[in-house]
Amino acid sequence: MKTPGNKVLYNRSENIFAVFNYAFLAFISFACLYPMLYVLFASFSDNNLLMQHTGILLKPQGFSAAAYGKVFKNPMILLGYRNTLFVLILGVLLSLFMTSLGAYFLSRKQVFFKKPIMMLITFTMFFGGGMIPTYLNLRDLHLTNTLWGLIIPGAISTYNMIILRTSFSAIPDSLTEAAIIDGAGHIRILFSLILPLSKAILAVMILYYGIAIWNAWFWASAILRKRELYPLQVILREILLQNSAVEMATGVDAGDQESVAATIKYATIVVATVPVLCIYPFLQKYFARGVMIGAVKE
Repeated sequence: MKTPGNKVLYNRSENIFAVFNYAFLAFISFACLYPMLYVLFASFSDNNLLMQHTGILLKPQGFSAAAYGKVFKNPMILLGYRNTLFVLILGVLLSLFMTSLGAYFLSRKQVFFKKPIMMLITFTMFFGGGMIPTYLNLRDLHLTNTLWGLIIPGAISTYNMIILRTSFSAIPDSLTEAAIIDGAGHIRILFSLILPLSKAILAVMILYYGIAIWNAWFWASAILRKRELYPLQVILREILLQNSAVEMATGVDAGDQESVAATIKYATIVVATVPVLCIYPFLQKYFARGVMIGAVKE
């Protein structure tokens, strides 16, 4: 039986735990957010003040948007955005279509040799052909030096297809049986019944494929030789690693080029990251629910 004294001690210990818990979570949140805040503050900082600053950056050093002006004056940035959006939109649509077809096929119980087929598909998650054979394959298929070489090879992710297949398997068979009785074929069942009931997991697929395509740079740098085809991430890599930012700082005194290059790098990172940060909140509400649906075993 709890006495009033015990109840007071219990409430006090509970409050102390809550204070430490909130303090710990606040510290973890700050540690996760600070790198992004640092880049944002640095991109709006004055060039010379930023180079002189040491330690934690909690606000812009001065205020200047000159770095963003120089970033958007670079024609390769806007060209990279256009190429990335082309690959992103077509790539996500094609990936959703192909992944949905594969997941629907593997989710049907009456498929012959379903387990061997699934084992072969899963095998590709652990063993691939290798980088050089993949490049030679793309070359022989005439997919080098074209944006389609960034879209078609990644049309299906085995991991995403397994998640989507598990989600499709969770839909009651009685619904599909009723649709078959009404004369619906497999294509009609997939697009008129299965996909409308799987909006949450489809939102997760859009997020997975979209972020993978947005951040991809390796194969673009390997198969593209025309600069006008470069996606945004390849251009960003050039700016960050090959001192393109200094080349962009034309008309600046030699002593100030280093500081201008630093702010341009930060501004370029912000420009490349903001679209993903803007889209994610609209899909976040489906994220946890969709992953939970796709995680349930048969």
